[in-house]
Amino acid sequence: MDNNLEETGLEMEHEMEHGMGHRMTDKAVEFRFAEPQDVNLILRFIKELADYEGMLDQVVATEELLNQWLFEKEKAEVILGMKDGETVGFALFFHNFSTFLGRSGIYLEDLYVRPEYRGQGFGTAFLNRLAAIAVERGCGRLEWWCLDWNKPSIDFYLGMGAQAMSDWTVYTGSYTHPTRATPRSAARTGASG
Repeated sequence: MDNNLEETGLEMEHEMEHGMGHRMTDKAVEFRFAEPQDVNLILRFIKELADYEGMLDQVVATEELLNQWLFEKEKAEVILGMKDGETVGFALFFHNFSTFLGRSGIYLEDLYVRPEYRGQGFGTAFLNRLAAIAVERGCGRLEWWCLDWNKPSIDFYLGMGAQAMSDWTVYTGSYTHPTRATPRSAARTGASG
């Protein structure tokens, strides 16, 4: 989904200021950026999300890898949502770039709310917080992907005003080691050597 902040995000910002999170009035959630000591919790949430998605066998992340990429290299960020001292979930995101907008955006890689906290407005609160971060940083959009079969999440996103990008197809390549790239992939990337 590509949600241009001039359209969806600024509406989110307006609704944040004027009550979009109305279900949160008696269940206020606090957010904080994750720190290195949270790596174990982040990995646990990643595995819980992967299990829900039927992809637990694909998780190869370790605490060491997460610490390296999140905190040493600072390639992504994590916010944790807290309610009464309990962590209700997390959102992992990073900056991408839109050549058409001429500025960066935020790509939400994972949004996870623990099962016992679902349906209470925490997902909405997470997206509101991410939209606020995007606006604070001058980003042009907030976007994310959702599995086609995940109807509860799709309904949730559509209910918030998000729009599916039906005219785009997502492709992926797996390049785990730079010296193992195929000649075809090297030619595509302009690599030589």
